[in-house]
Amino acid sequence: MITLETQHFNINRILLLIIGLWPYQRSPLVEFQLIILYGTLMTFIVFQLTSFITSECTLDLIYKVLSSAFFFICLAIKYNSFWINADILRSSLKQLQDVCNEIEDKNEIAIMEKYGIKAKRITIRLLLLGICCQFTFILIYIWPYILIFKTKSRSPSPSYIETEYFIDKEKYFYLITLHRHIAICIGILAMIATGTMLITYLQHTCAMFSIACYRIEQAIGISQKTSFKNEENSCKQISRAVNIHCNAMKLSNFLISNFEGSFFCLIAAGMVCLCCNLLRIMSFTDNIGQLILSLTILVMLYVYLFLSNYTAQKITDHNEYVFATVYNVRWYMAPIRIQKMILFLLQRGTISFNLILGGIFVASMQSAASLASTSISYF
Repeated sequence: MITLETQHFNINRILLLIIGLWPYQRSPLVEFQLIILYGTLMTFIVFQLTSFITSECTLDLIYKVLSSAFFFICLAIKYNSFWINADILRSSLKQLQDVCNEIEDKNEIAIMEKYGIKAKRITIRLLLLGICCQFTFILIYIWPYILIFKTKSRSPSPSYIETEYFIDKEKYFYLITLHRHIAICIGILAMIATGTMLITYLQHTCAMFSIACYRIEQAIGISQKTSFKNEENSCKQISRAVNIHCNAMKLSNFLISNFEGSFFCLIAAGMVCLCCNLLRIMSFTDNIGQLILSLTILVMLYVYLFLSNYTAQKITDHNEYVFATVYNVRWYMAPIRIQKMILFLLQRGTISFNLILGGIFVASMQSAASLASTSISYF
């Protein structure tokens, strides 16, 4: 028996528990944790936007503030989407677990295990990337102080992310620094935890498509043996293949459609963030910290853009592979009853299956390239 929570989603569970977003066991203490963490992230966004109140509103200030503020808005959207959709996530995991409970064939279990291991590897790699990005954010702030210590000279505090707290920045420097880095840590962790959770879930739906292919091949193999009992077993296998294929499409659509509004806002905020950071890079003079900050944000956003669309593309490819399997097996040599069932499958294969993000955006590698090109065009 496959236990998703402890076997395949254990790393995702730990990451979501840290930021209070694991959909189970939502106690009042967890709700308080959510309010504190989300509040920290939101206040950091607000204190960036308040820079427009006290500073002269120049073009340089506008894209300097927006380039970082919209990045944290993207992180806040991801955090908020899992908070408000906790019931949807819990229901999705339950439906996926119900499908796994019906899997008894050792080869089918091996297929599910294979995709679970793949999802874990992706999660670990993205977590390491997030740690590197967090370290980069910290390093660009402490590096000037290391130079000050070496040269014994004084220089103004670096302000790569423009903020306005309406307090004495020198007096409360350590509190401001603490708030900034805690907000960055919460945001990056939220982005990784929520993103890898969705990837892991969709990887398991890919496994379901692969199991459908396996069942079709098994059904045709059984039907080659001429007996009434084998024909009955073959029909059952095809029926089971159709059921798990339908469940895979249903589970994918159920989860993504309930995050429709969040994805729409995320795409819009991400496009603004990409354009503003490209502007900051092109207007680079001699502030190396500013350049590294913008490059780090761009790397994170583009990795997220391409990886999310790559995962959605895999869903489409696996769905098409099911029908490619139907075409390639020797279905024409099966009994007439089996052939009629296969024809229904072939007819269904004429309709493509895609994941729609934000209600308007077809998730695929082509769409990811189009979005990247559009961001550069706006810039």
